[in-house]
Amino acid sequence: MTVAGEESEETREAREARETQVVDLPRLRRLLGTPELAWLIDRARRRMARGETLDATVTLRPAGPAQRAAAERLLGRAPRPGAGLTVSLGAVDALLRRAEICPGGLAEAVTALTGEVSPLREERRRVEEAWRRAHAPLAAECARRPGLAAWYEGLPGTGLVRRLSGNDPDVAAPMLSDLAAVLRELPHPGTELAVLAARVCGDAHALDQDRPLATLALGAVRALTGAPAGSGAEWRRSVWAAAGLFTDELSSTVLTLGLPGDRRGAVGRSLEALRAAGQPAVLTLRQLTRDAPHISCDVLFVCENPSVVSAAADQLGPGCVPLVCTQGQPGTAAVTLLRRAADAGARLLYHGDFDWGGLRIANTLLRRVPWQPWHYDSAAYRAALPKARGPLTGTPATADWDDRLAGLMAASGVRVEEELVLDRLLPDLAR
Repeated sequence: MTVAGEESEETREAREARETQVVDLPRLRRLLGTPELAWLIDRARRRMARGETLDATVTLRPAGPAQRAAAERLLGRAPRPGAGLTVSLGAVDALLRRAEICPGGLAEAVTALTGEVSPLREERRRVEEAWRRAHAPLAAECARRPGLAAWYEGLPGTGLVRRLSGNDPDVAAPMLSDLAAVLRELPHPGTELAVLAARVCGDAHALDQDRPLATLALGAVRALTGAPAGSGAEWRRSVWAAAGLFTDELSSTVLTLGLPGDRRGAVGRSLEALRAAGQPAVLTLRQLTRDAPHISCDVLFVCENPSVVSAAADQLGPGCVPLVCTQGQPGTAAVTLLRRAADAGARLLYHGDFDWGGLRIANTLLRRVPWQPWHYDSAAYRAALPKARGPLTGTPATADWDDRLAGLMAASGVRVEEELVLDRLLPDLAR
């Protein structure tokens, strides 16, 4: 009989033996580390993460033949009939202890096979803290920029950062840090996008259109500059240009005629020479950002089609007042030139095709620069109807500057192109 408070030699030796036991990992892997029993380990791990006991049963439904055979080998019994497979975690725990594979039972086996199990609450807190650290640089930058506050507040709701980072805060952290650094530099007039990316991010291609950072940055730049929503290469160029950055400074051009220049730069002198000769001038975005001429005029006429410029050059030559052509949808160079002219005090007068595409182009331009209609309203359309030659096709659009124009066009069902009203436009362009 053992005296109270004392431990028999046999009990002490058994305890010491248990304490010196280690996990027999090779046997454990053969027994439980198979693909057919991965579901069992996963269910046990989830219960451990939630702080639940392993003295429970788990069920797999439906269970395949291989999974049923693996459970039979593990427990030495045939699975019960039915679509599901039920296993007692307590029985597995006892088996591991009895076979001296894992002295700590199933919990120790799960850890040995899959790594330490963090309580779910602690894991969530850790992940939330990781996301907070990832956002910290961007949050600090947006806090000091009032124009970015609303954009940043709405960013989590879009799920954009998580999608672009694969829902991994460790991937998001450097991306958001680079974004904060880029925004810290903006606006930065006259800077090439790749040069800024190389200097700030250490990678000249970091802001290329296919990079996640560029997707986030374009949204932030829109919020910072008020640039409109859109898509496509030209739209991206215009958004970057609104912050002073240019992507491709040579392919974006604008057609002009009679545009006054000055003698303070090569571009200004060229414009003066071409104006005196009555010849059109094509300006690149590079010229407008690196050697920008001073545009000084009270009124600047704007048209949609190059045919208007050609006709004005033929008939008016040096006598043509300043005229700019968007050549369809206005590009970055055209918007840059028109915005600078408007900022210098010029009144912009615009004319385009009376068709649905023309209205959309005019609406886009109106959202980017202020202009007034130049024979481009419901009264002008009605007056031009006798010259109309083709049906009005395509998806209808509104005219943001004239509430009656779109309805009148839809009722008439005909389009009127600029080339058909040159007799109305050219007299206005004569000095």
